[in-house]
Amino acid sequence: MKEAILTAKKLCKSFAANGVQNHVLTGIDLEVYRGDFTVVMGASGSGKSTLLYALSGMDRATSGEVIYGGKDLVKLSEKELTLLRRKDFGFVFQKMHLVSNMTMFENVTVPAYLDKTVPARDTDEKAQELFKTMGIADVMKHLPSQCSGGEQQRCAIIRAVISKPAVLFADEPTGALNRRNTTEVLDLLTRLNAEGQSVFMVTHDIRAAVRGSRIIYIEDGKISGELTLPHYEQESEQSRETQVNSWLTSMHW
Repeated sequence: MKEAILTAKKLCKSFAANGVQNHVLTGIDLEVYRGDFTVVMGASGSGKSTLLYALSGMDRATSGEVIYGGKDLVKLSEKELTLLRRKDFGFVFQKMHLVSNMTMFENVTVPAYLDKTVPARDTDEKAQELFKTMGIADVMKHLPSQCSGGEQQRCAIIRAVISKPAVLFADEPTGALNRRNTTEVLDLLTRLNAEGQSVFMVTHDIRAAVRGSRIIYIEDGKISGELTLPHYEQESEQSRETQVNSWLTSMHW
């Protein structure tokens, strides 16, 4: 039986605009399982990124609960949420958010130094190992502007996983990449998941979605469908894409 690492109960998120409440998430119940590659899809404005932000503590839900480690993230203080995001969750976005005047290596290690429980020397060694493992050891001393989009995104993933997060949250991580770089980044996320990393990814790209072991469809702030797949194998990519396309059609995507 799968273990739930994150649980949302009656999760709601609203925004006020011109005196009107816009309800983006409306009573979502969801369990995110340890070791899964969970993918969230839906039309623009459906609430998929808002769900990621609420589950990860990047944004506070209007009502409901988000349970992680026996605690409700909705009730934590901003300081507690900051520490949680730093130690337990990793984040990768469409925009890499790399500091332009820092080397790729510094972009990974400087944020990791904030964890005073880990010696800086250990952080440096871990970063070097990850750069080698992810195939970009030759750009460690380069500035982001000297690197390709795929290299920058892989650096952002290294920054996200160096603290060994319980969950890696990815919001459209391939949205700004070309086809080749998209494949490289998806291969990396797939490998991390195969090694036990829990991944929660929002995407509009079917090529990215087929990497998931579980696809959730959101419509008008509610979960309207779910598709379970075996863990990804390259040989099955075409049949998975056919299956996902058929399912999305049934969801009126």
